Formats: sequence, C-alpha cells, structure tokens
Amino acid sequence: MSKVIGAPADTEAVIGLEVHVELLTASKMFCGCRNAFGAPPNTLVCPVCLGMPGSLPVANAKAVEYLCKAGMALGCTIAEYSKFDRKNYFYPDMPKNYQISQYDMPLTTGGSVTLPSGKRVNLTRIHLEEDTGKNVHAGESIARSAYTLVDYNRAGVPLMEIVSEPEISSAREAEEYLAELKAVMSYIGVSDVKMHEGSLRCDANVSIRPAGARELGTKVEIKNLNSFRSVGRAIEYEIERMRACVREGERIVQETRGWDEGSGTTHSMRSKELAHDYRYFPDPDLVPLELGRALLSRWRTELPELPAAKRTRYVRDFGLSEYDAGVLTSERSDADFFEAVAAASGNPKQAANWMMGDVRKVLDRAEMTLASARGRPEQVAALITLVANGTISGKAAKEVIESVMIDGRQPADVVAERGLAQTSDAGAVAAFVDQALHANADSVASYKAGKEKAFEFLVGQVMKLSRGKANVEMVRGLLKERLG
Repeated sequence: MSKVIGAPADTEAVIGLEVHVELLTASKMFCGCRNAFGAPPNTLVCPVCLGMPGSLPVANAKAVEYLCKAGMALGCTIAEYSKFDRKNYFYPDMPKNYQISQYDMPLTTGGSVTLPSGKRVNLTRIHLEEDTGKNVHAGESIARSAYTLVDYNRAGVPLMEIVSEPEISSAREAEEYLAELKAVMSYIGVSDVKMHEGSLRCDANVSIRPAGARELGTKVEIKNLNSFRSVGRAIEYEIERMRACVREGERIVQETRGWDEGSGTTHSMRSKELAHDYRYFPDPDLVPLELGRALLSRWRTELPELPAAKRTRYVRDFGLSEYDAGVLTSERSDADFFEAVAAASGNPKQAANWMMGDVRKVLDRAEMTLASARGRPEQVAALITLVANGTISGKAAKEVIESVMIDGRQPADVVAERGLAQTSDAGAVAAFVDQALHANADSVASYKAGKEKAFEFLVGQVMKLSRGKANVEMVRGLLKERLG
C-alpha cells in the first residue's frame, strides 16, 4: 500500500469500490417496461416494477448475457448455477420495500482490473440486480431539502454491481480503476456507462490503518459520487477527515456518508448496514439460473478485442507510445475511428497525431463527439495524404480539418475552394526565396554568423510571401543552396 499524501509516516489508505453499471437492454430487468433515460417522470412503469400485489417478475435473458460477458472480459469465474434473492429495506426509491438482487450465489466471482501502472486490483464478485428509483431533493442540498420527489422510471432497470477487493491505495488509483472499468464495459457494449446520466455510479469504501498492518480499519462508505473527479476528491477528503479523527483521539464510526460537491465535504447519512440487516432470502417468484457450458462458450467467442489488448497491439504494430495508445483506446468509438484512418491513410503515426491533436481540438471547440461529427475516417485519411504528397502544407491542413469534421466536406474540395494548394513550381518558389533574402539581409548575415534560428525566420518569410503555398521542403532546399 502507498502512503497517504500528507499523512503520518505510519498511515496508509485502504479503498474498495462498489461500481453500479446499468445494462443497455431494451427493457427492464423483470418486466417489459422500456429501459430508457430522459422520459417524463413515472411514465416507464408497470405493476411489476411498481411492486403491485399479484404481479410476478420474469428475468431478462439479455441482462444475464451482458453480465456474464462483463465477467468474462474481467477474468471472472462464471457460475453455471445461481439464484436471485430479496434484499429487504424500507426506502422511498424502492416501491416493493425490497430489491431483487443476488446474495450468496452471484453470477460471477473473482476477476481483476489492471491499472496503467500494472497493479492488479482483484474483484470480489459481480452480481445482477434491479436498480432503484431516483430521489429528487428540492432545496439547496440534500441535507437542507424542503421535500423529495421520486421518479420510478429507473426502478427495475437491469443493474450489475462490481465489487472490488480493498486493494486500492489512493484517490488516483481509484480514478484509474474506474476509467479502465468504464472502457471495458463500453468496448463489450453492455452499457453506455454515462456517469452524468447515472448509468455508471460508484460508492467508495474508505479506511486508514497503520502502514504494513494486515487488519482493515473501520470503513466509511461514501455515496453521491457523480464523476471521476468527485470520486477522487471525496476519497481524499475522507482520508484527511479520518486522519484528523485519529490525531484528535476520536473514534472513527462505521457509517454511510454523502458527498457534497459544492462544499467539497462529506456528511453523515446513516449508520452502515450489515448483511443481516437486509434479511436476505431466495426470491420465491424467480427460478434459479442455470447456464450451460455451450452457451457460456458462445458468449465468450462474441467478445471483441479489449482495451488492454488493443493498447498492446498499437504499441507493437503501429509503433505508438504507451501514452498515445492509452488515449486512443479510452473510448471504443475513438479506437475504431483511429484504426479506420490508419488503414485508409497507410500512416498510423500520422493518424494518431491528427486524432489526438487537431481532430480532438475541433470537436472540443464545437462541443461535439466523433459520433455526432459529420467527418468520416476516409476524409481524415485523404487530408493526411494531401499533406504527405505535398499537395498542401501542414499549416494549410489545419485550416481544412474543421470543415471536414464539422461539415463533412471532402478535403480536396476545401483546398480548391480556398486556394490552399502548395506550389512546387521551381521558378515561382525560387522567386519567393530570392525576394525574402533580398528583404532580410540582417537575417542572412546572422545565419552566416552561426545563428541557426535565422534560417527558420527566413523560411517563415518565404512562406509569408507565398501566402503559405510554397512547398516548404523546396523552400528549405533552395535557401540552403543560396546561403551556401
């Protein structure tokens, strides 16, 4: 375990994460209601997900498939036999006053998530359950809300809970863990993992203990974490709060605390429940799940190349750096677009440079994503080719990329319309070079006196005179010839 920053030398942090991922199925977990985000409140409900007397649940087969594929992608052991249980609690967001979940026989156990450092964070389990409704608190904050509204559209949505072992050592590692988990879920297509829409949510269990100790300290669970940044900030705050308790001789209480993004603090919500508080028992309305080996084998063959394998391939086959490969594989849509550009242009390194540079800048300025942009990989590849064959300069290409990505225009059309094509006419370029040398005698003298920067200045002057159209390699060659 790494030392907590700023902590006494004998203190270390121990963190475990419980990540809830809504599955991207067409319908809810145990009924036929549509699984969709953003519908008017309480319009995607029925007697089953509202817990009406006499209604009976039926398990969603696609949700079972998606969870098993997630487990396979993370190296989990898939149970051929499992069951659903009732988790009993009384809270407004669960209309039945119990949640259908899995207790002692989850669908998957084990597995791990590997961080960029190479550290492996082991998983305890991934189990399948139904989501709860959404409480909407009216007022300045949760602690000072005048009243609470409940939207049951989310109640019953298929949800998998991914539980890590307490092996994360810092807020940074927690964020890296979440980023890798999000990438894997996105790649295999089981969730859209949109944290701002609630399809990816995280609770953090935090404790501190003497460095090198094996026994875990008293843990606190933190809720209301709405972004990776919130997760990191909340963990850092809670570690510091616990350290302060220890310094002042106060007892750390096992409890659930809520994160307040505005104040950057946590506040006590309730004492932490234990498993026996939920009075788990097998759900009598649902038959056990039995999955044949042939079915599990078929699901395994349907998995795509995962982010870690793709990163390794990019470094090995394309010669990219570990950092570039990591950025390009963080989202499956980015990786697919990059590979298409690389294939069409025949130049993976230039494809990576454009994807991470000007393409990303253009989309960020326009507040767009690759999915919403009109530009296509073959158009970006065509622009790369125009630069490579000397038709346009790299500077001119930067003027073209916005029209390509935002408006979906062909780069050659934009070049012709704006007159951006380079000239490689030897006579015309030579005239520009001679004009620049004549007008900048001081720079010529400086270069001959050994000042290399003067040469780049002269190149710039030639390009300025040619309005950026002179072939820059030809310009450099003629300048060196003229300057001896």
